[in-house]
Amino acid sequence: MDQITFHHDTVLSDVHMLVPNARHLMTRLNRVGQPVFISKFRILSGSERLNSNEPEKGLQEASGGGDTQREGGGDGGAGNVEPLLDEDGDIDITHRPRKIPESSDRDPVYPIILQQSSSVLEAERQSDDDDKCLNIKVIRIEHTMATPLDDVGKQVWRGAFLLADFILSEPLTFRGATVLELGAGTGLTSIVMATTAKTVYCTDVGEDLLSMCKRNVASNIHLREPSGGQVKVRHLDWLQDDLCTDSEVEFNWTEEEVADMYDHTSFIIAADVCYDDDLTDGLFRTLYRLCSHFAHSCTVFIAIEKRMNFTLRHLNVSCEAYDHFTQCLSQLQGLKDGRCNFSVEQLPPSFAQFLLYERIEQLELWKVTAARPASDPVPRS
Repeated sequence: MDQITFHHDTVLSDVHMLVPNARHLMTRLNRVGQPVFISKFRILSGSERLNSNEPEKGLQEASGGGDTQREGGGDGGAGNVEPLLDEDGDIDITHRPRKIPESSDRDPVYPIILQQSSSVLEAERQSDDDDKCLNIKVIRIEHTMATPLDDVGKQVWRGAFLLADFILSEPLTFRGATVLELGAGTGLTSIVMATTAKTVYCTDVGEDLLSMCKRNVASNIHLREPSGGQVKVRHLDWLQDDLCTDSEVEFNWTEEEVADMYDHTSFIIAADVCYDDDLTDGLFRTLYRLCSHFAHSCTVFIAIEKRMNFTLRHLNVSCEAYDHFTQCLSQLQGLKDGRCNFSVEQLPPSFAQFLLYERIEQLELWKVTAARPASDPVPRS
């Protein structure tokens, strides 16, 4: 399904939008009637990994452009070619002409595919088997595209790739650890974390989203089998104080899991979750509450993409969601209540790139260290 219908209230991830040559296979409709696609993301081997100064190469290979030259020169578009401008000084973009039969006087029709051919799906299964035989590590992710803002967790975002790269570059740091992911979405980062960690609590809200996440975890069990890591998909709402332990509710926590999470969590991770001020406030309240109740110190890694938008309020380009995020970081670091001390630092994204995507300069990785005073007993809720 390559033709996507956009509405005024839909949002599309750059991961999907900037990979035009990738084939996204639609496999089913979810519980709310949204088309669900499958995309495969290969983890690069040692010789293939990209340095942090090679983002353009990664994007070109991801979009299938590694073997083709760009139009306008035999040097593959070295970047020093002057763009064509129209009479008003705007960039003049040449669109590829559509091929319409000369004998036809009808407008072209682009049908929406609601069911994939069984032969195509069978070919994909064979491709997965071939990858396993060749020891090629591929992450297979179910996701949706062009969703409303409140459903963006069902898409794959570049922040998840940046955080996954960091995890893959620091396997010894996370080896054998208990990790909690907040706002896990499709579960990609939790799946990568489980290749080295012992236990990953992969959390978000919404039964439909968590069901998709659970399917992704099951589809990628081959990646974590060597380490024996496990991923537990659970419900965790930042706007609520308590974890749901009701056995009648899907994705509930057991009492044993709650105790394990509070007693053993060493790391909290989150990727591209700060796009709404109320949710960002809820995230930081949750971080404070959890870290204040953990049995020992904890390190938090947050990946975020700084998105610039033109706003009527400022009549200028701004990034209000990012500004609110950094304000919350500052407030967290300034807390002086004796229960938990927080320090904040931004990490340079100088680690290798294991996944193919455009690592733009707006992608940032933040580290928050939550240290408990040595004499302070652990409060129990």
